[in-house]
Amino acid sequence: MGVLVAAALAVIQGVFMFVPVSSTSHLALAQHLLDHWGVDLPAPESAEMILFDLVLHVGTVVSIVVVMWPRLRSGTSRLVSELGDVRRGGRGLRGGPAMRFVGLIAVAVFVTGVLGLAVRAAAPSVFARPAAIAVMLLITGALLWWTDRARSGTVSTAQIGLAMAAAIGVAQALALLPGLSRSGLTIAAALALGLRRGTAAEFSFVLAIPTIIAATGVQWFLVAGDGEPITIGVPEFAVGFVVAAAVGTVALRLVLRLLHAARFRVFTPYVWGLAVLVLIVAPEV
Repeated sequence: MGVLVAAALAVIQGVFMFVPVSSTSHLALAQHLLDHWGVDLPAPESAEMILFDLVLHVGTVVSIVVVMWPRLRSGTSRLVSELGDVRRGGRGLRGGPAMRFVGLIAVAVFVTGVLGLAVRAAAPSVFARPAAIAVMLLITGALLWWTDRARSGTVSTAQIGLAMAAAIGVAQALALLPGLSRSGLTIAAALALGLRRGTAAEFSFVLAIPTIIAATGVQWFLVAGDGEPITIGVPEFAVGFVVAAAVGTVALRLVLRLLHAARFRVFTPYVWGLAVLVLIVAPEV
């Protein structure tokens, strides 16, 4: 894989990580297309290529931090203050709102991790079959259409319960399959549970930060444990990371505007059209 190919894949990741049409499906399909064109790169379902994809995901974590920095900074400040109060005996062990929010994120990440082991076992076969990706894209398109029709709920961040956090974690685990949009699925689940649109977006994107970092760490150890040489070079990893972060920042700002305006359905025709195209040209159904 050359630097230009890495940059191209990073642009795809940066755009489609937040545009709710599944970045993993677009990365996998792009990799299949490049392989068809004779470009030398690892198979999409290989551990090495999945690691590269996850590094691109980490780049988009930077995008989340940049766009949501005011909220993250104030939340971190409150968390530090609450932890100090607990240490001094000024609060109970449950702490305040910031500690509670972190606990809910931890619950969702834990659920994603546990269920993700089962989903991950199925993921390589899905990565290897474009037709399976197309089916997931059809499901994503239906979810996006429903998301706009769903009413914004009344549940605020302070009212999110453990069961709600766990359910969103389940949705995120399912989104490990290429073709199912992580942002689309988690936001749809949050809206179905009665969360406000802004709260649903905030929880979904903050949840992505520890989840992606943890998944990347696990995949790195899996690749290292295989003992197989990594053919993707450091420059490709670095360029992919930086480009994904830059492009993702622009895409996330756009998606937040569309979510608040209930305009996610504008992506449905694209997702369904892509799914039909893949079904037509896929070598196996």
